[in-house]
Amino acid sequence: MVATWRKGDLVKRRKDDTFMAKIIRHNDLDVYRISFEAGMEVYRISKSFPKEETYSLTDQIRRSSRSVSGNIAEAWRKRRYEKAFIAKLSDAEGEAAETQTWLEYALACDYIGKEAFLKLNDRYDHIIGILVNMINNPEKWTL
Repeated sequence: MVATWRKGDLVKRRKDDTFMAKIIRHNDLDVYRISFEAGMEVYRISKSFPKEETYSLTDQIRRSSRSVSGNIAEAWRKRRYEKAFIAKLSDAEGEAAETQTWLEYALACDYIGKEAFLKLNDRYDHIIGILVNMINNPEKWTL
């Protein structure tokens, strides 16, 4: 499981003497927190986009970046139903890839620098990797 330990959340000890953390809410998931932070970084960066991009690139990149964590939250609430869980995670994966595309446009239009692009693009690659792992192993996550 991908989780961060918090006091009072210990549930069992693994064979390697590490502990698993209890995941109660969607915001206990590392992938949710990472995607939320990435979405906030996209928001901060997009504040400097030109005004003429307000109703196009700025809105698109903000919408897709926020949708990643939103779909993860929905998937978590639907984990009783494996197919619904996978479908929402697939939506989150698609939104993460869409965000990467908008980041490419922002780089090509010189709205963001190469360093900022690479940092965010790598973060979304990481998010996609976690989501694909969850999609490929739903039995670890579903009820």
